[in-house]
Amino acid sequence: MSESKPGPIRRFFVGIWNTLNFTRRLVFNLLFVVLLVFFIVVLFSGPGIKPVAKQSALVMDLSGALVEQYGAHPVDRVLNQAMGQGRVEVQLRDVLRAIELAKDDKRIDRIVLLTDGFSASGFAAMRDVAAALREFRASGKQVVAYGTGMDQMGYYLAAHADEVYMDPQGGILLEGLGRYRMYYREGLQDKLGVDVHLFKVGEYKSAAEPYVLDAASPESKEADLYWMNDLWDRYVADIAAARGLEPSAIDTMIAELPQRVQAVGGDLGKLAVDEKLVDGLRTREEMREMLVARGALDEEEDTFQQVDMRSYLRQQSLQHLSLDGRPQVAVVVAQGPITDGEQAPGTVGGESTSELLRQAREDEHVKAVLLRVDSPGGGVFPSEQIRREVELIQAQGKPVVVSMGNVAASGGYWISMNADKIYADESTITGSIGIFGLWMTAPRVLDKLGVNTDGVGTTALAGAFDPARPMDPNVGVIIQSVIEKGYADFIGKVAEARESTPAQIDMHARGRVWSGAQAKERGLVDELGGLEAALAEAAKLAKLEEGKYGVRYVEKPLTPFEKFLVDVGGQARFQGAVRLLAPAALGLDRATAARIGNELGWLEGQSRTPYRAVAHCLCDF
Repeated sequence: MSESKPGPIRRFFVGIWNTLNFTRRLVFNLLFVVLLVFFIVVLFSGPGIKPVAKQSALVMDLSGALVEQYGAHPVDRVLNQAMGQGRVEVQLRDVLRAIELAKDDKRIDRIVLLTDGFSASGFAAMRDVAAALREFRASGKQVVAYGTGMDQMGYYLAAHADEVYMDPQGGILLEGLGRYRMYYREGLQDKLGVDVHLFKVGEYKSAAEPYVLDAASPESKEADLYWMNDLWDRYVADIAAARGLEPSAIDTMIAELPQRVQAVGGDLGKLAVDEKLVDGLRTREEMREMLVARGALDEEEDTFQQVDMRSYLRQQSLQHLSLDGRPQVAVVVAQGPITDGEQAPGTVGGESTSELLRQAREDEHVKAVLLRVDSPGGGVFPSEQIRREVELIQAQGKPVVVSMGNVAASGGYWISMNADKIYADESTITGSIGIFGLWMTAPRVLDKLGVNTDGVGTTALAGAFDPARPMDPNVGVIIQSVIEKGYADFIGKVAEARESTPAQIDMHARGRVWSGAQAKERGLVDELGGLEAALAEAAKLAKLEEGKYGVRYVEKPLTPFEKFLVDVGGQARFQGAVRLLAPAALGLDRATAARIGNELGWLEGQSRTPYRAVAHCLCDF
C-alpha cells in the first residue's frame, strides 16, 4: 500500500517552515563564526598564562555543582561559564588534584576557599574534599574559607579550614536533612484521568510512590528517616570536630534557632560568631588586606599573590605533557541515571559506559579498573550490560574496584555488585535493591474528550498493551511476573557476588535504602573509604608499587576544537569578551518547574515499554 502524498497547502506551510529553519541555522552559524574570530583576537592579543609567583594563595572558587564528570557539552559549558548562565559544574577530581599539587608546591602558601554558590548532591564527595583539605593543613600550610553567606553544604567544607570568615551581612543556616517529594496521584488519576499501574517487589521500593499515592507510605518514611539520621549525625560530628565544638552544642543551637536569632536581633552574622561557627566577619576588601599582609602583594593587580584553581591546573597540565608509559589504573565514571544505548557524560548509557569499560579491558597498559559510581540507577537491562563488562574485565585478570560516590543505589548497586572490592563513604546512599515497573493507560482521558476505542484482534492479548484501552488483568499478571523474576535475578546475583544467599540478601533488600556505614554492617559493601582509598586498593590488587603507576580517566575524547575551548574558556579575557557581546539575561527561578518536569519526564520514559523492569531510586534530598 502506497502512502498518500501531502496536499499542496501542507507542502506550502512545510516549505515555509523549512526555509525559516534554514535561515535560523544560517544566522546562528554566522554569528558563531563572528564570535569565534573575536574571541581568538582577544585571547591572543595579550600576554600568556601568568606564572605562579612565590608566596601565592591558591584560590578555589567552588561556585557550582560538585560533580564526578561534566554533564554539559564542552562548548555549552564554556559559554555558560563565561556568561554566568546555566549550570556551572566543578569536577571532584579537579578539586582533589589541585589540593594535592598545592600541598607539595613550594610557591603555594595557603588555600583560599570561596564557598558562595557551592552545591552538592550528597555528602560523599564533600567528605573526599574535606579529607584532602585536612592533608593539606597537615603539611603545615593554611586554609582560609570565606563566603558572603553559607548554607549547610558550603559550610561543611568551610568548617574544615583553619579560619572561617563571612561577610557581616551574611549568615549560616543549619537546618538538618529533609526529603519531601511531590505526589501526583490526584492530579494524574483523579483530575486528568490517567491510570498509573505500579508493579513492584519490596515494600520499601518507594521510587514510584508519587505517581500512585497522595503521600509517602509508612515504610518509605521509616526507611528514609533511618538513613537520613545516620548521615545527619555524621555531618554534625564532622563539623563539630573540625571547629572544636561538641555535637550536642550544634544540635541545641538548631533546636533553639528561632529564639537565638531573636536574641541577637536577627543578626545572623553575629550569631555565627557567637556560636563559634566562624572566626570573624569581614568584607571582601578586609579579606584582601588580611591576605596581602600574610602573603605577598601583587603590585600589578593590587591584591595578594594568587592563582585560581583552573589556571593552576592548566599550568600543571602543560608542565606534564609527556605520555605516561607506566602501568595504569583506569577510572570509568558512571554518573547519573542509567538508560539504554549511547549517552552523553552525566548519564550512564548501557552501550556508552560498557564501551568505556571495554576500552579499559583491551588496553594493555591498564592493569586495574576503578568504577566510580554516582547513580540512583535506572533500567535493568543497561545495568546488566555494564555488570557483564565488569565480569569480562575480571575474566581477563584485571581487578575491578568500585568506589561509590554520593549515591550508588538500585541500578547503581547492580553495576557495582560484582567488583572485587566495593568501597563506599560512610555517608554514601546505597542499597535500594528492588525492582518496579510502571504502565500508564488513558481511556478515561479519551472519554472526557468524547473519544472511544474499539476494534478486533486475532488473540485475547492482541492490542492489550494499547495505552488507550483499559488495562487487561492478564497484562498485569505478565508485568508482575516479569518484575518478580527481575527481583529474583537481582538478589540472586547479589548473593552470588557477595558470597551469601538470596534469603540473606532479601533481608537487606526489598527496596530499602541504606547509608554507606549501614550497608557495610549488612555486608553490602566491603570497605569504608573515599576515592583515594579505592584507587590505592585497585593498585594493590593489581600488584602495582606505590608511585610506579598512573591514574587515567577513560572518557570519550574531546575534539581538537573542544580541547581549545576548554583550555581557553577559563581565561578572564575570554569571559570578558563573552559578557561584552552577550550579557547574561535575568530570568525567573525555574527550580520547581524543572523538578516537576524531570519527574514527569522520567515517568513518561519508563511507561513506553510496559514489561520493562526498572531499578531506580529517587533517594536524594
